[in-house]
Amino acid sequence: MADMTILDPAEMRPAAEKQAAPAGAGQTAAPRPPASKSFLDSFFQITKRGSTLAREFRGGIVTFFTMAYIVILNPLILGGFSAENAPTDVAGGWLPAAQVGAVTGLTAGVMTIVFGLVANLPFGLAAGLGINSFLAVAVIQDVTWPEAMGLVVINGILIVLFGATGARTAIFRAVPKELKAAITVGIGLFIAFIGFVDSGFVRPTKGGPPVQLGNDGSITSIPTLVFIIGLLVMGILVARKIQGGLLIGIVATTALAAVVEAVMHIGPGSADNPGGWHLNVPVLAGQLVSMPDLGLVGQFDLFGSFSRIGGLAATMLVFTLVFTNFFDAMGTMTGLAKSAGVAHKDGTFPKLKSAFIVEGLGAVAGGATSGSSNTVYIDSAAGIGEGARTGLASVVTGVLFLGSMFFTPLTSVVPLEVAASALVVVGAMMMAQIREIKFSKFSIALPAFLTIVTMPLTYSIANGIGVGFISFAVISAASGRGRKVHPLMWVVTAGFIIYFARGPINALMGV
Repeated sequence: MADMTILDPAEMRPAAEKQAAPAGAGQTAAPRPPASKSFLDSFFQITKRGSTLAREFRGGIVTFFTMAYIVILNPLILGGFSAENAPTDVAGGWLPAAQVGAVTGLTAGVMTIVFGLVANLPFGLAAGLGINSFLAVAVIQDVTWPEAMGLVVINGILIVLFGATGARTAIFRAVPKELKAAITVGIGLFIAFIGFVDSGFVRPTKGGPPVQLGNDGSITSIPTLVFIIGLLVMGILVARKIQGGLLIGIVATTALAAVVEAVMHIGPGSADNPGGWHLNVPVLAGQLVSMPDLGLVGQFDLFGSFSRIGGLAATMLVFTLVFTNFFDAMGTMTGLAKSAGVAHKDGTFPKLKSAFIVEGLGAVAGGATSGSSNTVYIDSAAGIGEGARTGLASVVTGVLFLGSMFFTPLTSVVPLEVAASALVVVGAMMMAQIREIKFSKFSIALPAFLTIVTMPLTYSIANGIGVGFISFAVISAASGRGRKVHPLMWVVTAGFIIYFARGPINALMGV
């Protein structure tokens, strides 16, 4: 992403390399002492990665504002204000929305800071939307909330073990570079599609095609119009290489949204108000500062589900969690590392093993606090697009998440439509990686294409990776190139086949 619009190669060189040439021919210029670096610069390698303190802080702020919706959305998915409007478990238990919101901010803040300090990468972590929905819709039909969170903890422990033993790194290295590039491109399309859907620019139809432009092919919603304005403003600022373009665009469009709401009183979207704001209304409402309720911390039952539904059924649930968590995060980190310009030619990146271990700990922490598994967020690409290249940006994002526990009303001022504008702009940036794919070789072109299109069409990074892996292995073997497929790719391919067929398998086993 850096070679597109954010960083010019000349800007990435340390200042000492930009000195003028010696004044006279044959005259040797006296060597200049290297400029002293601050502790932050040395610890996070800011100058070495071609960034600045200002870029890291701006990037961290942008990442937070594009991720802040999870502090509001996660309580809506997992909890409620009473048993009547909350997902209830098999025993009738439910999670209070205020407590879910508090632990969401707490876990995201702590894990994002740890990730920044340990892995030194500008990635934000928070409750994964795929897994929290899976818990609320499917898992608690058979187990209690504490037991479900115990399964999440077990899932995280397994992922940590995969990372610590090097198994996850080995699988990562076994993936062909073209598929890694396809993963990045697919994620770009995915986050752009998320932005289109969240803004109402793309909506489902009542009949006919699965999706359509706005309502019946027209833009009829004021919040969607705000999204379009934000998209154009951010696009212009980035195209003109304005420092802080995304952040300026988010702030300016949020101000516009607040003015529009104050004048027109649009209100939240609902069946009766389809033209309302998608998630949160851009107004400063309620008490500005409140103490967080952390009563859910530690409320998990590690092995209760095994005794309630049996070892086989519980194991299949853990398998689903691990596969989703494992490959969603691996694909996301692949794309983000390439966008940040820190990936090597083979797709790996600095402190790869540490990143995998900390991401696994995020799943453990999410289950232990009942906020659901925490994982790396593709929304971090917005901060990277702003110039973030190091873990300092993650520390900034994490501190803001911790602050969000006390300032929830302030966090909710930025409407989802504004964050959606940033996602679409960043999605366009990530498309640049498509140049790494050799579409002239169809044995590569088809798996790469399937990887790219499956992610947005199925709303899952893991699904896209799985389809790409299976098609690559099968096509390579059938075309006489089976030896080029790494043995670990075959193992993972077999795992994905089981993953995709888990419904019929569960039925056959009576699970």
